[in-house]
Amino acid sequence: MSQVNRLGSGGYIDRTQTLTFTFNGNQYTGYKGDTLASALLANGVGIVNRSFKYSRPRGIVAAGAEEPNAIMQLGATEAAQVPNIRATQQALYSGLTARSTNGWPNVENDAMGLIGKLGGPMMGPGFYYKTFMAPASMWMTYEKFIRKAAGLGRSPKEKDPDQYDHYHRHCDVLVIGAGPAGLTAALAAGRSGARVILCDEQEQMGGHLLDTRDQLNGKDASLWVSQVLAELATMPEVLLLPRTTANGLHDHNFATLHERRTEHLADTAPDANQVRSRMHHVRAHQVILASGAHERPLVYANNDVPGNMLCGAVSTYIRRYAVVPGQRLVVTTTNDDGYRAALDWAEAGREVVAIVDARPSPEGDCVKEARKKGIRIITGSAVFEAKGSKRVTGARVSGVDPATFTLTGVKDDLACDTIASSGGFSPVVHLSAHTGTRPIWRDDIIGFVPGKVKGLTSVGAVNGVYALDRILADAAEAGTNAALASGFNVAGVELPSVTKQLESKPIALFQVPHEKPTMRAPKQFVDLQNDVTAAGIELATREGFESIEHVKRYTALGFGTDQGKLGNINGMAIAARLLNQTIPETGTTVFRPNYTGITFGAIAGRHCRDLFDPERYTALHAWHLQRGAKFEDVGQWKRPWYFPVGNETMHDAVQRECRAVREKVGILDASTLGKIDIQGKDAREFIGRVYTNKWAQLGVDKCRYGLMCKDDGMVMDDGVTTCLGDNHFLMTTTTGGAAAILEWLELWHQTEWPELEVYFTSVTDHWATMTLSGPKARDLLSEITDIDLSKDTFKFMECRQGQVAGVPARVYRISFTGELTYEINVQANYAMHVWKALFAHEHKYGLTPYGTETMHVLRAEKGFIIVGQDTDGSVTPEDLGMQWCVGYDKPFSWIGQRALSRPDTRREDRKQLVGLRPVDPKVVLQEGAQIVLDPKQSIPMKMVGHVTSSYFSPTLGHGFALALLMGGSKRMGEKVYMPMADGTVIEAEVVSPIFLDPKGVRQNV
Repeated sequence: MSQVNRLGSGGYIDRTQTLTFTFNGNQYTGYKGDTLASALLANGVGIVNRSFKYSRPRGIVAAGAEEPNAIMQLGATEAAQVPNIRATQQALYSGLTARSTNGWPNVENDAMGLIGKLGGPMMGPGFYYKTFMAPASMWMTYEKFIRKAAGLGRSPKEKDPDQYDHYHRHCDVLVIGAGPAGLTAALAAGRSGARVILCDEQEQMGGHLLDTRDQLNGKDASLWVSQVLAELATMPEVLLLPRTTANGLHDHNFATLHERRTEHLADTAPDANQVRSRMHHVRAHQVILASGAHERPLVYANNDVPGNMLCGAVSTYIRRYAVVPGQRLVVTTTNDDGYRAALDWAEAGREVVAIVDARPSPEGDCVKEARKKGIRIITGSAVFEAKGSKRVTGARVSGVDPATFTLTGVKDDLACDTIASSGGFSPVVHLSAHTGTRPIWRDDIIGFVPGKVKGLTSVGAVNGVYALDRILADAAEAGTNAALASGFNVAGVELPSVTKQLESKPIALFQVPHEKPTMRAPKQFVDLQNDVTAAGIELATREGFESIEHVKRYTALGFGTDQGKLGNINGMAIAARLLNQTIPETGTTVFRPNYTGITFGAIAGRHCRDLFDPERYTALHAWHLQRGAKFEDVGQWKRPWYFPVGNETMHDAVQRECRAVREKVGILDASTLGKIDIQGKDAREFIGRVYTNKWAQLGVDKCRYGLMCKDDGMVMDDGVTTCLGDNHFLMTTTTGGAAAILEWLELWHQTEWPELEVYFTSVTDHWATMTLSGPKARDLLSEITDIDLSKDTFKFMECRQGQVAGVPARVYRISFTGELTYEINVQANYAMHVWKALFAHEHKYGLTPYGTETMHVLRAEKGFIIVGQDTDGSVTPEDLGMQWCVGYDKPFSWIGQRALSRPDTRREDRKQLVGLRPVDPKVVLQEGAQIVLDPKQSIPMKMVGHVTSSYFSPTLGHGFALALLMGGSKRMGEKVYMPMADGTVIEAEVVSPIFLDPKGVRQNV
């Protein structure tokens, strides 16, 4: 098909570079500089998709991020598939392949369209719940067809061939939007020498200056844009990011920017070294929001038929892309901007049938120019219905009284193929609302503007300023102030001259009334992407949905990739009228990131495939590999699980390792334990607030075991913390919980106790930890250290510093095995040297490496818990029998204290930690096995607990387990039962969870 709607001259396209592309299997041509949308319109393509719910034919409405209909599936191959790309934001390239996301067998003749016509009256808000309730046996059938019909694009089924990455940036001034406001603000700030980032979501920076009728300095506005961009490009501290959407704005001026790096070039990145897109994580001192405003469509009957467009979009396609999307135009407007579309259309040589203005007496400069050109103007009126099914064929016009919501006067039918509407402008407040700040309604502009956000300045149309001279002046002031606030001296900006335009005041008209009641009139679409109609909103309010958030969820207003860009204000205004309240009283819905859709690839960046969950290795990993270790994943760490010798099974290896620790000496690589360095004059008090036990009197070089609870009183972590100085502590955590605990400490410090002077530093990777455990541990360590290890000098739960194998070391007498144990901590780079120095005495002392499985057996024999295995988020310290570890008489409140006084946590029948000894000594209970008291009880049996840890002990000579059992502390000596899946029942005796050395003689020798 030839480019029937392309003008012979004009626009910002390169006619020397013809590009071939495919849409829905048909081949077309366009030019470099086109978007997919402008190229489709140039080729006369009217229907680009089918609607979400009713499968109605849809055409292109807008020219930017607000486009609701032209949602495409891109990609010539399966691996390159990308769903839900707006044709208005996709640059054309040679070989581009696009398909509609809805429509079967095709968008011209969609089988689902018949359902939309016949079932339309039944498919109002909540129709799923009202229609598919019964019979219940058919629900799975309903679901199958509903899911097939719903949704937009599809995900690829093959591996993504592209790469994505993240940048972390800091700047003094971040300017979002590169229209006249953003360019001016960036220029003012950039001239000061400040670090400036200017981003804009479009292919070309300049915003509406690329298609405006206004002139700057008496010349085409695009010349001023080129001059400003050229100057900004020479500034070393200014970064220009076109094709970059600010998709999220968060607390403390943290913004996420999505830059499309190669999407405008090909299906996949042309070079293997190029990334497809990039996420910039930006922390800015000052943010200038210059995101502009979206034109608001008028809501009238059949306003979704292809050929219904926004007035601004019509001007954009004509002036920027040299495309006139039709032959005969009717404009329906509430403001002077609608006239600009009519003037552009007429200058392109096409017929303007009429301008239908809802205002009774418009008198602006554009109005006068239209009259001079002989364009028919119908005042005090509006288009109340579009005629046509697959393309507009006419417009029904009538007088309108917005105040009484009625049609007046004589109705007229105008033949046309395009209707352009303008109901005013909605400032793009989305990013400001991401911070949690509610927008503020302004009657003078008939729209919401951003609320106050610290460090954020809104300029231009987003702030309700539409006159170009005022936009430039306000933006220059904002850029100057932002640079000054960042500590820079400002050189100033000379503003271009602008010819002021006289404009008539706009009026508010959010829904055009029909000759029939809304519920019976042809569909009047408010949210085109989600098929939300004015009748749907009316039905929602009738059914009791009065909160705008409830109306949103019931009707789907503002859902999907649209995020309410075109429909939200109209929808809120309609709801307000129906609820007999003002728009400010009705309020807005909450806007959330992302502003527009972003691929998972961009979000993940390099954190995928092998880097999705990085493997972490200790400094001793190479030695473990050489020794034949088998590994298990703990958090992200590869920890030695066991060290098989010859053909040993895991059971054989663990039994041998256990005996070595109990009889001679074993060594464990415990480097993965979380280590948090805590310093500050209030460190001691802070630790006392986060742990359940007391810390006020802990002396230097002393260690103490601590339990940490969540604010609900349930155990969340445990570990040993050592006092290294009066204001210096080292806290250890579980391997898997290290990052979460550091985050927990920072959370409470920053949000609850900011007055405490305390600092946290993760040093997990800095220190390698070697746990030497067993009766011969002292003898072995004495061979390579200058530390006095004698029992009376270096006692249990103490720390010493000295030399180990000639390396500075911290040595702790801490035991997780119940044996005499020394934890040797050295700087990680020295770990291998110290480890090998210990193994130089391997044969003399029978030194045996052991892994995590043996560690579990040894600690369980002593009744030591592992948080996350022997606890499940519902266990208190007292449930674990650790009353000794709770300081109820501390002089200040600590996390979880209040919760532990609740009646529920004081119940005597709570699940409590116990030991289980199977009656058959050869049996090893299954972890997770449910415990019952009566094995003969009929199903469903009452379950009173479960097994948390279970092993066979070569030291004890029988299987044993730890369990959580209701009222367990009072059931010592009783028998309990574990019914198994194969029908067998295992009997066990409830015993103390401490199976070995209950008095701790072995660890204190």
